Amino acid sequence: VQFVESGGGLVQPGGSLRLSCQVSGRIFSIYNKEMAWYRQAPGAQREWVASTTKIGGSAYAESVKGRFTISRDNARGQIYLQMNSLEAEDTAVYFCNCRPPLDNWGQGTQVTVSS
Repeated sequence: VQFVESGGGLVQPGGSLRLSCQVSGRIFSIYNKEMAWYRQAPGAQREWVASTTKIGGSAYAESVKGRFTISRDNARGQIYLQMNSLEAEDTAVYFCNCRPPLDNWGQGTQVTVSS
């Protein structure tokens, strides 16, 4: 299984972005897995942001709760992260993976929140 993240960019505080993650390879292997988004800010460790279960339940880190929404399309092998009301503290490289994560990570997609 490989992960390819996209959708990042430069956005002003208060703006929105929608990240996408394309899972390739043995897509069916993620059908029953909890899938998640993670992020890594400069000089910081990678942290969990949000996750979605195989039946569509979701959980969020306190720092993004109420602003971010995670969703999944198993048939297409895609995971999404809708990010609203973005703050400077959301600046990071965003990754998708299983939860707990597999050893292989994608390249991530850079999100920069700045005026």
